[in-house]
Amino acid sequence: MSERLTCDVVVVGAGMVGAACALYAARAGLDVTLVDRGPVAGGTTGAGEGNLLVSDKEPGPELDLALLSGRLWAELAREFGAAIEYEAKGGVVVASSPGGLTALERFADAQRAAGVVAEPVAGDTLYALEPHLAPGLPGGVHYPQDCQVMPALAAAHLARASGARLLTGRTVTDLLRTPDGAVRGVRTDRGDIHAPAIVNAAGTWGGDLAALAGVHLPVLPRRGFVLVTEPLPRRVRHKVYAADYVADVASDSAALQTSPVVEGTAAGPILIGASRERVGFDRTFSLPVVRALAAGATRLFPFLADVRAMRSYLGFRPYMPDHLPAIGPDPRVPGLHHACGHEGAGIGLATGTGHLIAQALTAKTPDLDLTPFRPDRFAEEAV
Repeated sequence: MSERLTCDVVVVGAGMVGAACALYAARAGLDVTLVDRGPVAGGTTGAGEGNLLVSDKEPGPELDLALLSGRLWAELAREFGAAIEYEAKGGVVVASSPGGLTALERFADAQRAAGVVAEPVAGDTLYALEPHLAPGLPGGVHYPQDCQVMPALAAAHLARASGARLLTGRTVTDLLRTPDGAVRGVRTDRGDIHAPAIVNAAGTWGGDLAALAGVHLPVLPRRGFVLVTEPLPRRVRHKVYAADYVADVASDSAALQTSPVVEGTAAGPILIGASRERVGFDRTFSLPVVRALAAGATRLFPFLADVRAMRSYLGFRPYMPDHLPAIGPDPRVPGLHHACGHEGAGIGLATGTGHLIAQALTAKTPDLDLTPFRPDRFAEEAV
């Protein structure tokens, strides 16, 4: 005798992506259970800066997803208001040399052709946007579509608005399968949850969940630190970063990379990044990395040399070898869907991902071609 279904879909992972998947699936008419071994936003989401960016993405599938997600975030901002600290503050990318400015403007030209609003900013105009920038910078590009949310708040509000059953403190230990291999739910350390569909929104641990289904998904942790200053009156108006940040995002290197990223927040503290390195799940504090972040930030904004750093924290971005997330049904395991591997863009891409997953779950034609995001696009390895 078959077990009675608990719900229509189990979403594994209560970070931002999982919360968005739960929200859009529920709004598509599905009965959703959201399960996580920790609290809501207890993993990568809680260690994020809340960036909703188009500025760092070259034309292609990820940028298309970012543009879709930006429109959906704007809709949610009208719904949730200030509760998620949504700020349509825009981004400013600055060049440190005339050659760097030429390359940045060429990059922006290609983005404009793909639908991004990218406004060239000459050196003298740059200081009208950000008066406290270091003197002598040749110029940059202004991206008014860049926004920010407070990630933990946003994930909590999306999860609550979904109406999904929220089961925290439950570790998924196995996937339940039918005799023909289709998923039938999940087994947790506190009981089974039966459903004909599972969404893998486990972030950096998405490869581990895929392995429970016997399939390969090469998600790896990419560690990053964030430095947080004391609360200040608003002196950094936009998200501001050096042009070489884009190259760091796209890099395949496992070695440490840092490039200055500075932004103010609604609460007052300034957030300073960004570092990237693949060191597994090593949570050891690294003073050299934090020093590099501070040095880069003060090169962009000299006034920060006199500002106190209150704390630092780290998180693990879910890195994929081709820098694209896995989104959609897994043809190797009927009923299994993936929504993970967004690296450092998961907050921004969550809404589009959740929307596309809901369309896949309800057999609707997705708004974007899911082929570039296919979970089975990588060579198989033994699991």
